[in-house]
Amino acid sequence: MPSVQPSLVRRFAAAALTFGLVVSHCGAATTTGANTSSEAEWTEFRGPTGQGHASATGLPLEWSVKKNVVWKQALPGVGWSSPVISRGRIFVTTGVPGSEGRPSLRTLCLDTTTGQVVWDTEIFSATETKPQPIHQKNSQASPTPLLEGDFVFVHFGHQGTACLDRSGKILWRNNRLGYEPVHGNGGAPIIAGDKLVYHADGAKEPFVAALDKKTGELIWKVARTGEVKQKFSFCTPLLITVNGRPQIISPGSGAVSALDPADGHELWRVRYGGGYSVVPRPVFAHGLVFIATGFNRADLLAIRPDGAGDVTDTHVAWKTTKGAPLTPSVLVIGDELYAVNDAGIASCWDAKNGTVHWQERIDGNYSASPITAGDRIYFQNETGTGTVVKVGKKFVKLATNNLEARTLASYAVAENALFIRTEGHLYRIADSSAAKLRR
Repeated sequence: MPSVQPSLVRRFAAAALTFGLVVSHCGAATTTGANTSSEAEWTEFRGPTGQGHASATGLPLEWSVKKNVVWKQALPGVGWSSPVISRGRIFVTTGVPGSEGRPSLRTLCLDTTTGQVVWDTEIFSATETKPQPIHQKNSQASPTPLLEGDFVFVHFGHQGTACLDRSGKILWRNNRLGYEPVHGNGGAPIIAGDKLVYHADGAKEPFVAALDKKTGELIWKVARTGEVKQKFSFCTPLLITVNGRPQIISPGSGAVSALDPADGHELWRVRYGGGYSVVPRPVFAHGLVFIATGFNRADLLAIRPDGAGDVTDTHVAWKTTKGAPLTPSVLVIGDELYAVNDAGIASCWDAKNGTVHWQERIDGNYSASPITAGDRIYFQNETGTGTVVKVGKKFVKLATNNLEARTLASYAVAENALFIRTEGHLYRIADSSAAKLRR
């Protein structure tokens, strides 16, 4: 059973107001595609709304290994989780190699001003974890942490899930919901009311699980249905509200489902045949859910989420294959939908009908998801090159910037700065007026 500190319930009650504000804010954001959060907060994968929108107004246009670098901090181990940021603190996870391929799975807290490590907590020791084959583009610590009030939720796929306080103290752990992964883990959890929900899409018997966020106890577990040859996927779900009713948009191999957060039962589904290894997180805007259907050939689907049952033949508003990403998530900005596929083809469509405005090649191959701030889109390729493009119906490339290091994690934004995780370091990138290089 998960261990729970006696004061935990009392502390969660104290954070209830904060949570209510977060849920209310996220509901508005997923309806409109806008982000009105504090620019000092980046609380989950793809930011406070989960859709890649940053409210910062002073992000740098140009950077390099020396230019506009405020600090550069070495990180132990290996991990491709993206940073999350709140109240002057950064949280990331990592896997430090141990004997016989068993990693020590850890959470680190860093100071946003200096980059110094404030604390380093082992969540699951090398004696508890299991060795596993890892894809060359994955790690033992790929799911991004999740912040709510005074609590830090971390997830390591089949290895387990935990909750810490902001001082690094473990409040609960649950490593009893194991499954057989393929290529490692990837998808992050979300908060849905009193639950922490995540996908467990392994080699066989995939399922979606909801834990009590106060204790780590299992509330519900629902099996994926449908016959697909390859069952594994790596997607982070998205909580939306449709006609006053919450839905968890849950892409997996072969289909995307909308689940009721109360008990996990399926509200609607859209099938997409043999798609598997689904990675991109859903986006919700203009009354449409946008998803990509995974390998070997992705389709990009725009789905009306107001149906019931199997709505494959009735609720797909439009779809396309050309330019659809296998790995990076998409962006909706105003009336346009933007994406970059794994091979570096960036695209802009009309979000409501799929009309193509432009498709252009930008440098490199891509795994990280783009973000937007102001009138710019920030893309990050796998070798550390960041390309900045102007928002609009015409393609305008503004800058190309290189950190000269392998980079698969997505950007985080806070305090008018970009936080970029490379293979061995975390960077704070900001305008030169405030930048001081600390090595």
